[in-house]
Amino acid sequence: MKVKVYPYPRRDEWATILSRPRVDMDDLKETVADILESVQRDGDVALKRYEQQFDGVALDRLQVTPAEIEAAAAAVPHDLKAAIGQAIENIGKFHASQAQAMRRIETTPGVWCWQKAVGIERVGLYVPGGTAPLFSTVLMLAIPARLAGCREVVMCTPPDKTGAIAPAILYAARETGVTRIFKLGGVQAVGAMAFGTASVPRVGKIFGPGNRYVMAAKQQVQTCGVAIDMPAGPSEVMIVADAGADLRFLAADFLSQAEHGADSQSLLVTDCLDLALALPAEIERQASRLPRLEWIERSLAHSAIVVLEADEQLDLVNAYAPEHLIVHRADAEAWAGGVVNAGSVFLGYYTPESAGDYASGTNHTLPTSGYARAYSGVNLDSFTRKITFQHISPEGLERLGPVIETMAAAEQLEAHRRAVAVRLQNLDNRDNDEKNV
Repeated sequence: MKVKVYPYPRRDEWATILSRPRVDMDDLKETVADILESVQRDGDVALKRYEQQFDGVALDRLQVTPAEIEAAAAAVPHDLKAAIGQAIENIGKFHASQAQAMRRIETTPGVWCWQKAVGIERVGLYVPGGTAPLFSTVLMLAIPARLAGCREVVMCTPPDKTGAIAPAILYAARETGVTRIFKLGGVQAVGAMAFGTASVPRVGKIFGPGNRYVMAAKQQVQTCGVAIDMPAGPSEVMIVADAGADLRFLAADFLSQAEHGADSQSLLVTDCLDLALALPAEIERQASRLPRLEWIERSLAHSAIVVLEADEQLDLVNAYAPEHLIVHRADAEAWAGGVVNAGSVFLGYYTPESAGDYASGTNHTLPTSGYARAYSGVNLDSFTRKITFQHISPEGLERLGPVIETMAAAEQLEAHRRAVAVRLQNLDNRDNDEKNV
């Protein structure tokens, strides 16, 4: 299927061209709610029942054993272990650089304030294992969790029909310090981590991608006191290209996103009409050689190539707010200075989005569906809470107290005002006593 080309569309046509594949959550709500309710009520019994129903496997126990982890590690090829090791090093370096030193600030003489980052005590990671076992997601979530100081990292990932988990997933989990691993997929995995069962501990925050059922489950459990990383939908990429971009590179980037799934979307914007008209044939040529052609063809049905004048392209990018933005331009870094809505940006002809997916160091868990207008991708802060502290000396309260009293009185909160007034009165009495000595 050839990708549609839109030469110089009017601004009032942009929204239609950029429309994302619609993921209808309404038809899922009742099904997801029923599964979550069963997990909350019946615990492990419900989990095993749903694993039989959805993953086609009868499990005696849900937790992966140490022996299974060691056997999986032995099965991972040496070259893959080396690649994972390099990725761990790079991801660790980048996320460790995000830590900020605690600073005590004296806002008024005698009034000190500071903030401390504290790791969420127990976090839950969901790692898909269906059409593609995403061991890279383990790295992207477990590494910052450990750097943030999370005491316990729980992971759920679906088993195959023999009850096994992809060896690379278990190896990545072992290498990044995941505490406990469970053979659970889908809505039941989210429910297990949200509510806790006899086997699976309740977590404070759930991270990780998944299909629309997993996304709907994550959204629903937020009402039960569990946080999630971000709302998310199908994966997407937007590519900006100048006349010097290589057609082969562009097509490869286009397809690397399309193979994620039928609902994925790839978009390209350029001011070079000749490039835009030539690209569909190159995409088709490369796609014909790829194993996930069925998903790619369905994804290409809602992908597009847009030709725009150079001065309009940045507006289009910021209007779409892409999860991934690849800038194939000679002036990529300078041009991207105007980008304000994007999850992760890849600059230059030799920076494929695949680098961020695996090993450059940045995180690949990113906001989709336009949420990049308001959300960041997963980072070190995602796994922490910020607790503020303050300490006021007697002299500091004498300076700041009247300000607080005035504001509290204006809001008609007398008890607030008096909490300051009684202290100031005590200081006045102390000062008078000292004068009388």
